[in-house]
Amino acid sequence: MPSKESKQGKLIGYARVSTKDQDLSLQLDDLKRFGVSERDIHSDVVSGAKDNRPGLEACLTALEPGDTLVVWRLDRLGRSMTHLVNTIQELTERGVFFKSLNDGAIDTTTASGELVFNIFSALTQFERRLIQERTNAGLQSARARGRFGGRPAISADDPTVVMAKQMDQNKSLTVEQICNTLKISRATYYRYLAL
Repeated sequence: MPSKESKQGKLIGYARVSTKDQDLSLQLDDLKRFGVSERDIHSDVVSGAKDNRPGLEACLTALEPGDTLVVWRLDRLGRSMTHLVNTIQELTERGVFFKSLNDGAIDTTTASGELVFNIFSALTQFERRLIQERTNAGLQSARARGRFGGRPAISADDPTVVMAKQMDQNKSLTVEQICNTLKISRATYYRYLAL
């Protein structure tokens, strides 16, 4: 397939596999076949759920207005549908196009591909609003039955609170060591001390 580099800027590729046992070759070959130069392909060997993806960071930094980000499949880029939609929206705002080689209609360089992406975006926003509405309805229902959200109240004589206070007074352990021992967060630790 011919490169769009002369028409819209550079093609920048991103490939990802989740573990070292998996091979990037299939993705890399397809990206090169589409016209992405090997020097313009960034990759990661890390789970998609991880926030720290240096290859993706480098890829997003390299993209300039008019460039097209090319991925093998949507799930190689996004941790979730929301993350994917947000990433592509940010690219669009920067004047960068997006193409997924194996997801058919996801190609923001075309009018129909942009329409499909906007439908995904609307569905993601719809899903967020439904979750908010369900959460609010559940809270209202609980309040109507006399129940209120939040953590259950804890008393000063709770064994964990007593232990936290004793460990604090001992001064032989750091806050981090106390929290690790009691399996509580720093915020909970300080809340316990205030009881």
